[in-house]
Amino acid sequence: MLNELDVITIGEAMAMFVATETGDLAAAEKFIKRVAGAELNVATGLARLGLKVGWVSRVGNDSFGRYVLQQLAKEQIDSRGVTTDKRYATGFQLKSKVEDGTDPIVEYFRKGSAASHLSVEDFNEAYFFSARHLHLSGVAAALSETSLELLSHTGQAMKAQGKTISFDPNLRPVLWQSEAEMVKQLNKLAFQADWVLPGVKEGVILTGQKTPEAIADFYLDKGVKTVVLKTGADGAWFKTAAGEKGAVAAVKVDNVVDTVGAGDGFAVGVISALLEGKSLHHAVSRGNKIGSLAIQVIGDSEGLPTRSALGE
Repeated sequence: MLNELDVITIGEAMAMFVATETGDLAAAEKFIKRVAGAELNVATGLARLGLKVGWVSRVGNDSFGRYVLQQLAKEQIDSRGVTTDKRYATGFQLKSKVEDGTDPIVEYFRKGSAASHLSVEDFNEAYFFSARHLHLSGVAAALSETSLELLSHTGQAMKAQGKTISFDPNLRPVLWQSEAEMVKQLNKLAFQADWVLPGVKEGVILTGQKTPEAIADFYLDKGVKTVVLKTGADGAWFKTAAGEKGAVAAVKVDNVVDTVGAGDGFAVGVISALLEGKSLHHAVSRGNKIGSLAIQVIGDSEGLPTRSALGE
């Protein structure tokens, strides 16, 4: 069926245990269980806005894997592209509690996880081609060589089908052998995309350029249609291949609770609005708004709004 799904994405989900008290993780005795994963955060945000979303991954045949599948069902995310892998476990993470706007400490237990064994074998052509848009992130690219191959193959196949593609670099330097390899591989993925959504600091690392416009031009010169840069407290800045450009001010937040998930919320806003045919300025404004909601709560996806809560 043509365009059965609005968006499809690929990534890893982990069980996440967030400490209920501030301080050293070693001293924490009580935790709240949640689900985490950059691409799953984006899928969740898009689904809450009423888009039909598919998420492709591997989970272990364990309680964490079942928990991930339960969360997908709860958020009405299509899970037909998820394989339960009996050989490997679902990853998990521990996260410290912060209330002062600093970045929480996160400890990952994901090496050799089921999702790190994603490969081109997980590319189901009919399933992917049933979506009109593909969203990729640098997190899934960093999981393993086979996962990177899957993202590259999927990007090429979807582009050949005339589908739109968005890419969030989501740099995770610790997961790469070297910064040079990370830059090389993520830029290859970015060049396939229509919309590239880096943070300005990420853009400096990936392009060697220092200003938002120079970073944007680096990608636009490679055939990308739109570049939207997250510029922190300033908000965001965008430029298109047609020369349209501008800044959109950040939404002021009085109480920053947890900065994790802000970029994913931003991606939700931009992607959803562009798929709805809204203007780029509207899309970036929505990205700023949803990003601001994400940083006012402890979990990675609790702040992602429903359509009615978005108030547009």
